[in-house]
Amino acid sequence: MSFKQSGFTATRKKPSREYTSPRPAARRDHSRLANSGAAPKRRQNYHAASPARVSRDGFLRAPYKGTVAAFRRAVWVYYRKHGRHNLPWRKTTNPYRLLVSEVMLQQTQVERVVPFYRAFLKQFPTAQALAEAPLARVLLAWQGLGYNRRAKMLQAAARAIAVHGVPRSVAALEELSGVGPYTARAVAAFAWNTDEVLIETNIRTAGIHHFFPQRQDVSDTEIKAVLTRALPPGRSREWHWALMDYGAYLKHSGISYNTHSRHYTKQSKFTGSFREARGVVLRTLAAGPMSAQPLYFVLGKDRAIQVKSACRALMSEALIKKVNRRYQLPT
Repeated sequence: MSFKQSGFTATRKKPSREYTSPRPAARRDHSRLANSGAAPKRRQNYHAASPARVSRDGFLRAPYKGTVAAFRRAVWVYYRKHGRHNLPWRKTTNPYRLLVSEVMLQQTQVERVVPFYRAFLKQFPTAQALAEAPLARVLLAWQGLGYNRRAKMLQAAARAIAVHGVPRSVAALEELSGVGPYTARAVAAFAWNTDEVLIETNIRTAGIHHFFPQRQDVSDTEIKAVLTRALPPGRSREWHWALMDYGAYLKHSGISYNTHSRHYTKQSKFTGSFREARGVVLRTLAAGPMSAQPLYFVLGKDRAIQVKSACRALMSEALIKKVNRRYQLPT
């Protein structure tokens, strides 16, 4: 009995729709290479540098041959779909407000800064308002952000702005109290969209991840060189927003290259630190003046010497003062 007589009918198997084979690569003519004496190039395994080239949500997470074009594409794709477009300081080009945000964001996480930024600008909506406020009021508004010296320096910068106006060059911005190279360039980029190249922790992570994943001791000079090539002219403001968000995404995904950077320094533990003692002194005095002995023992007998040293340091920085043997915030 033949196959046809058996009653069976041959059917063609339908191709699966779950996977589509990619277009085959053009075949290379190795005979021509052999005749020319050149050895055929071996295909490089770019997955080796970082095992997951594409994350589960579809975004490029590992370097694709370290090309600037692929780097730009990865950054823009992520930003357009998941960028932090609603951050309050991204809704203004006011240089004073941007300066406030940048000073607050120094060594402080974005999520913590948002409510402080809004509350601070309600109290001090302009540089003039901040310049005229008592330092004690400024320090009270800053409580909870840490690194309280930033508040004093920000007020000093606001006083200069109130008198002379906002500087329009990076060099002039760096003359303001508490404003360093990064902060000056960030204000220029976000306020006026100038083509500055910014490097901070998230941007550094993105740069090392795509261009130096196998390297140790990567300098910011090397990172700046590739970021200069990647910067889209005339789009500095949005590009740096995108770059920061993409770098933050990489970190949250478990990809961190902090130790690969030549400029990485691990922050010391806060609990039990001198920084904690300084903050406790300021918070305590925010409730009102206090004599020395009770203040020294506010963290217990074991830390009395540390608190006393913190008081001396805060006095030297004019963040607190002593009147009639009682410590208090400056008026």
